[in-house]
Amino acid sequence: MFNSQIPDISELPTSRQLVRSTLIALMGAGALLVTVVLPSEYGIDPTGAGRILGLTEMGEIKMQLAEEAAADLVSEPQFDDMPSVEAASTPPMAVANRSDRKEITLAPGEGAEIKLSARKGVSITYSWSVSGGAVNYDTHGDPSVKRRGFYHGYGKGKASVGQKGAIVTAFDGTHGWFWRNRSERSVIITLQTSGAYTDIRRVV
Repeated sequence: MFNSQIPDISELPTSRQLVRSTLIALMGAGALLVTVVLPSEYGIDPTGAGRILGLTEMGEIKMQLAEEAAADLVSEPQFDDMPSVEAASTPPMAVANRSDRKEITLAPGEGAEIKLSARKGVSITYSWSVSGGAVNYDTHGDPSVKRRGFYHGYGKGKASVGQKGAIVTAFDGTHGWFWRNRSERSVIITLQTSGAYTDIRRVV
């Protein structure tokens, strides 16, 4: 058996001390919520500290891109919501590497999305650039069978003139880029891709 000494009641914190500690913890949590969480996640900055720290802009980008992605998800063609006949009826097979170049023009306020079809684990290199301005973008993927509320992102940003890199597909399905022209003049987006995907097309 363990020898333990029960602390004297005088050594225990009083109810007033416990209440005070709880209030201090709540105040600290509230301060973090107002100065960090709300600005960085939702773009809400009641104290102005988030903008000083650069968090408010990050939250505004997240909320704006989430709204745009939700709006464009509703407008996507319905055939993207069902597994393709090819994917459902044929076993996995080797896909040859290919390279493509796409060019689209976006009027002020217009959005567009280009997606390619690939199996899980495929590495796809890409680069896109904007002529005439800058755009907001959201790089994401959708599985062959969509689930309501599902979202898988590879990266997003605001007021960008271009990006380049590589994505490794997280699942069988479509993967691509959504852009929105928030400027007051038309812009041209040029996208170049390379990898073992089966097709690439504009869906919005």
